Parts: sequence; C-alpha cells; structure tokens
Amino acid sequence: MERKRLDILGIPVDLVDMETAVEIFDHLMETPECSLIVTPNSEILVNATKDPELEQIIKRADLVIPDGIGLVYASKILGHPLRERVTGIDFLSRVLEKLEKTGGSAFFLGSKPGIAEAAAKKMQEKWPGLKVAGTQHGYFKKEEEPEIAKRIKDSGADFLCVALGSPKQEKFVETYKEILGVRAAIGVGGSLDVWAGEVKRAPEFYQKHGLEWLYRLIKQPSRWKRMLSLPVFMLRVLFGRKSAGKGELQ
Repeated sequence: MERKRLDILGIPVDLVDMETAVEIFDHLMETPECSLIVTPNSEILVNATKDPELEQIIKRADLVIPDGIGLVYASKILGHPLRERVTGIDFLSRVLEKLEKTGGSAFFLGSKPGIAEAAAKKMQEKWPGLKVAGTQHGYFKKEEEPEIAKRIKDSGADFLCVALGSPKQEKFVETYKEILGVRAAIGVGGSLDVWAGEVKRAPEFYQKHGLEWLYRLIKQPSRWKRMLSLPVFMLRVLFGRKSAGKGELQ
C-alpha cells in the first residue's frame, strides 16, 4: 500500500486521515508478525528527540498516526498539511468496531487495577460481538513482564492495547513483539481510563477545535509543565523547517 510520511523533527509521521489509517490497520492485521502502531502528540515527539531508543522505535513503527493538534499545525508549517487530526482514542473505536465485525479479539493491558476490566465491559456493551481475550493492570514489576507477555500470547488475542504511558508502552511492545503473538499492538495512553469512565474526555467543542490539551490543563493544573512541550515543539518546528531533511516527504 502506497504511503506518504512527513519528517517532523527528524521523525517520520504518516500523512493519513482516519479512513486511510483504518485501511492500513486492515493490511497490518493480515500480516503474521506483530506490527506496532504509535499515536504521537507533540510531547512524545519532543521526548523522542531526547530518547534515542524511543526515536528508533517510532521510526521502525508500522503506522505513526498524527494524534496531537501540534502535529497538524507542524504539517502546515512544513508545507504538507494533514487533512485532519486522527486521535488515538477515535482510531481505537474504529478498530474495535472492525474487530467485532471480523471476529478478532483484543487484549487490554495497563492502568490501575480494575480499569482494564471495566474498559473491556464498556466496550463490549457498545459492541456486543467484540471478543476480549484478556485484561491485565499496569502495576507490575519489570521482572514480571516476560510472564505477562506470555499470558497475552496464550490468550490468543489478535490485537493488543497497551495503556502504560509513553515511552513505557512503546518500549514494552518493542521488547516483547516476538513473544506477544498478536497481529498488531498500539500504545493507548489514557484511553482505558476514558472507556472505563474513570476519566472524562473533553467536551466535543474542545475536541473539534484541537483544544483537549486546554481542557486537561483546566481540570489538572498540575499538568502545566507537561503542556510546555507544545510551544517548545512548535518553536523547534519553526526554527528547524529549513534544516536538511526536515519537512520532507518520505
């Protein structure tokens, strides 16, 4: 399948809208190996420029979805505007709907004890035919990871949602992708908390205008330091757009 990727801060991001992203997902689910889907926002991309391991993981990922509004702004600055922002949680909803129709199964990993189970229940209420092969909370030790990876494989799941926060979720998949036995895996951040009703998603107005970050800041003022990544990201894009390779299509 023909793909176009835009280099943002030295990291390739797929120039996709929702429909194209779902088409690529369909293709990935037809391949036997574990494909990694990443949904970076500006904070994750800035962190990747300081974390060589995360940078390489994103570069090797099979689908890099432009989740954050900052990436949409960056694409316009770089002269290759994205048609739309593809939020990770909306993409996941389309994926679970697909799995219900195809008979595929998902495994939910991460968040606090009880959240993955609650999220699975809510998603099965929304899509009654959805198969959830298993759940596992994210409060485990490093030495427990191999056993958890084996549990995921033994569950027979086709698709893995990992809610461990970035970069832990991406690094978990990269480390155990040969063991997991799934067709595709994705880092889902706080999506399980939203699905479980633990965290309220921003109202539609904020979503449509790319202001979910502002809603989260209003609700959690302690996040202000994390929010600084957006202006830092935009400044780096602005000052780096004439650098070699930056803003080029791949």
